Amino acid sequence: MSEDNPPVDHVIDDSEGSGNPIEENLKSGKTWLRGLFMLISCALVGLAFFAGSMIVVLGFFWVLVTGEKNRQIQQAGQSLASYIYHVARYLTFNTDEKPFPLGGEWPAAGAED
Repeated sequence: MSEDNPPVDHVIDDSEGSGNPIEENLKSGKTWLRGLFMLISCALVGLAFFAGSMIVVLGFFWVLVTGEKNRQIQQAGQSLASYIYHVARYLTFNTDEKPFPLGGEWPAAGAED
C-alpha cells in the first residue's frame, strides 16, 4: 500500500465539529449584523462631517459679521464632534455601544466619555 493513500478502513468525517474558528467567525450572525451597523455608521458620519463643515462656515461668517463667537454654534459643533468620536470608537471596536440612531443617545455638548 502506498504511503500517499490512507487505508481503506480510514474514514474522514468532515461533519464533526472541527472547531475551525475562522469558519465559525464567518458564519456568526452577530458579526455580520455589526458589519451592517458599521456601514450605516460610516454613512452617518459622512453626513456628520458635512454638517460639521456647515457649522464651521456658519461660525466663521458669524464672527466675521458680529466680531463675536456664537455660543449655540459652538455647542452644536461640540455635540457633533462628540457624536463623531462615539462613532469612531464603535467603528474601531473600542466599544460595543451603538451610536445614535442605532442604539445610543445623541451626545450633549461638552459630554465626556
